Amino acid sequence: MNNIRSRKLEHINIVLNEDVQSKETTLLEYVRLIHNPIPNSDFNEVDLHKDFCGFTLDAPLIITGMTGGHEEALKINRAISKMAGKFNIGFGVGSQRAGIEEQSLAYTFKIAREMAPNAFIIANLGAVQLNKGYTLKEVEAAVDMIKANAIAIHLNPGQEVYQNEGDTDFSNLVAKVEEIIDRLSVPVIIKEVGNGLNKELVSQLTAIGVRCFDTAGLGGTSWIKVEGIRGKGAKGLKDPGKISDYWGNPTAMSIIETRVASPQAYIIGSGGIRDGLDAARAISIGADVSGIAFPVLKALDKGGEEGLESFIDNFIYQLKSLIFLVGGKDVYSLWRKPIIIWGRLREEILSRGMNIDEYLNRRIYTLIWRRKPYGT
Repeated sequence: MNNIRSRKLEHINIVLNEDVQSKETTLLEYVRLIHNPIPNSDFNEVDLHKDFCGFTLDAPLIITGMTGGHEEALKINRAISKMAGKFNIGFGVGSQRAGIEEQSLAYTFKIAREMAPNAFIIANLGAVQLNKGYTLKEVEAAVDMIKANAIAIHLNPGQEVYQNEGDTDFSNLVAKVEEIIDRLSVPVIIKEVGNGLNKELVSQLTAIGVRCFDTAGLGGTSWIKVEGIRGKGAKGLKDPGKISDYWGNPTAMSIIETRVASPQAYIIGSGGIRDGLDAARAISIGADVSGIAFPVLKALDKGGEEGLESFIDNFIYQLKSLIFLVGGKDVYSLWRKPIIIWGRLREEILSRGMNIDEYLNRRIYTLIWRRKPYGT
């Protein structure tokens, strides 16, 4: 447990102080929203409320799982959850393995619910732990620890392969996930950590009942790079080389492939989202909400709680302004309004055998389906 505790602190320090951003982009720059000089609406009446997995957020934003399991992480989770409560947005804690295996560390996660009693809080466990003895009991314990509204089961094979202490047995995990999802009282969100999802896997997961995904595509923080830096000089550790910068499914493709494979799913578009424009682009191509992590940690580190509050407030304002500027009145307007997909993103969509016009129509299909309550 001392090893897990120290690893959590090392992760925070490396992300904040080293260059761990991938050199590949999210490909969101190849999504263009169409400006409407006469929006035909009142900016002040733009509605940012968004349904997500049976919960209503005041803005389509979720701060995705980052940390916990160390005393320093307590300060981070306290500040972020406080903002989640203030803005009524979602917040996911980091992997709760430390809190499950060492009860004295559970408080670094529990603080999230204490500071945000009414917010949408997401628990978090690694899928690979289901091959290390974890069962429904541990999954329920993670949910109960923070009275979570959902749990993210994260997939991180790239990180585990390049982590000194990595768990690399990812065999038969789809079946293991199927064993738990129907028996849980909260939704399961299948989450990548920076290398993205693909339509083949999402189809498999949808078939077993998964209805929520966090894309976490390539283009943001590289956890392969983080582990490479962390393990520098360690005996026997392999150098990831260019893999740390270029391996994975870029965020834009990860969102599109997830929506193609699971038209009715709730999708967090994350991975390299840095501002309101990134978020609007991510939503416009099929995400329900945007997910951010690294810029939140940086804002908190640089400006404390006041700096974090300012960052979130400005992020939401940017997103609201873009909905207004395309002539929209609510978040779903980003699905209704025309967009341009061009360049590399267009080429990659076609190379994966997907019809762009047909795909864009799926957003409308999803919009119609969304009139039904979650789970029906």
